[in-house]
Amino acid sequence: MPDAGVSAEAVFREEHGRLLAALVHRFGDLDLAEEAASDALEAALVHWPVGGVPDRPGAWLLTTARRRALDRVRRDRVYTQRLAELAIDIERRGSSDPRGDELPDERLELFFTCAHPALAPDDRVALILRCLGGLTTGEVARAFLVPHATMAQRIVRAKNKIRGARIPFRVPRPDELDERLPVVLGALYSIFTEGYAASSGTDLQRPDLADESLRLVRILHGLMPSQREVAGLLALELLVHARRHARTDSDGEIVLLDAQDRTRWDTAMIDEGRALVVTGLTGGPPGPYAVQAAIAALHDEAPDAESTDWRQIVALYGVLLALMPSPLVAANRAVAVAMCDGPESGLALLDGLAGEPVLREHHPYHTARADLLVRLGRDAEAESAFRQALDLTGTEPERRRVRSRLASLGDRPG
Repeated sequence: MPDAGVSAEAVFREEHGRLLAALVHRFGDLDLAEEAASDALEAALVHWPVGGVPDRPGAWLLTTARRRALDRVRRDRVYTQRLAELAIDIERRGSSDPRGDELPDERLELFFTCAHPALAPDDRVALILRCLGGLTTGEVARAFLVPHATMAQRIVRAKNKIRGARIPFRVPRPDELDERLPVVLGALYSIFTEGYAASSGTDLQRPDLADESLRLVRILHGLMPSQREVAGLLALELLVHARRHARTDSDGEIVLLDAQDRTRWDTAMIDEGRALVVTGLTGGPPGPYAVQAAIAALHDEAPDAESTDWRQIVALYGVLLALMPSPLVAANRAVAVAMCDGPESGLALLDGLAGEPVLREHHPYHTARADLLVRLGRDAEAESAFRQALDLTGTEPERRRVRSRLASLGDRPG
């Protein structure tokens, strides 16, 4: 039996997505599934400290949640019409269901359901992040730069739309994939991004989220091996996640890419990612994830920062801009240009983007400007840019780095 000291909350976080998807698959109602899952956690908090964590905690949660869901259906008139349907469904599955009370992995069905075209684009991603990505409503709100209450309303609206339109919980047909797959990939990458660079908190990274996104993308790639952008996203996440151990030092302080100990990079992940880049880039015009993966591969292939092929990176950012015009992509290209042609060239491009609203709220943009201004000896302007970045920075390690850079300006000779 697993150590009884393992918390119910830790197990629940690990199993939550699969549990929710399994309950939705069985009961066809997202709110009911969430309520039953919460009931199962409450039961675990009561029983596990006394009897210990069960050998199969996911199966225990699923069995408990199913019972609680049936109890809710029986006593709530809103769900009474579902009783007959559930009885037929359970009888039809019966002993022929080989999974029994094992916790299945039906999250991809729920991902595609939440990405249904009947939902507003932002609502799709928000619902996926909230229900299956493990993010809180507050974290999703920060990702969208909207108030918590606004995001809560958006998620409720999306759930109501699924219920009212009777959107089926299933993986889409082949003719629906072109519309639905990019939304799913975007949501998965949003989860990974929150794991790679947390929006707030005491730590720079949230490895649990990055690992979860990577695991789900692996599943998707296994189900859709011919989808090149799925391969591209998997490659991108592998090539970026390979550097995770070198991104902070033993004190939790940030180590920038050019100063990282590359012997700490995960070579197995890099090799796997590089092979997938080839898949993503061949057989037709590349998609944005494959191009971003190619950029990440160029960083990972360089034996040291000085050997990085910045010219090729600039060219790839040009391709990416054509595929997905974005101020964020343009800002990243400007930084790459600075590495090729000097800080003045890069700063001119960054300054040309100063009117973009999304960049005004994006602390890496201000940090990048400040770094280039320092290289040009324009310390007063650099200080102003660093202070703008500090006002927008979410995690403590990032705030400490910006404060350190500000302090270093005061130590420079006048």
